[in-house]
Amino acid sequence: MTAEQIHDQEPCKQVDDGITRVFQLLGKRWNGPILAVLMGRPTYFSELRRAIPGLSERMLADRLVELGAAGLVLREVDEGPPLRVCYRLTAAGAALEPALKELAGWARAHLPDTPCYNKDH
Repeated sequence: MTAEQIHDQEPCKQVDDGITRVFQLLGKRWNGPILAVLMGRPTYFSELRRAIPGLSERMLADRLVELGAAGLVLREVDEGPPLRVCYRLTAAGAALEPALKELAGWARAHLPDTPCYNKDH
């Protein structure tokens, strides 16, 4: 029997476009933790930086711009002095809360406490 005879002629199932788009954004390192911190309340840049160990200022700034462009985060400037920048979730960003909480619960139940991956491997 040839491969063509075994293979079903129906088109191969393709991944849902929504899943692809959400993981292109939320699958990037740091985006999930940033959103998780912002779920609690609007947060200043320096507070975000301290809340997420290992995240550089440059990467935080880049991710916040990306999350803002996706319509999930708003940037607000407090004129001061001192001048401070605060970030908060938009309605679309806040709507992610149930899904992110569900994923966090799943991770606690099904993933080991110590990740089997790290940047050194």
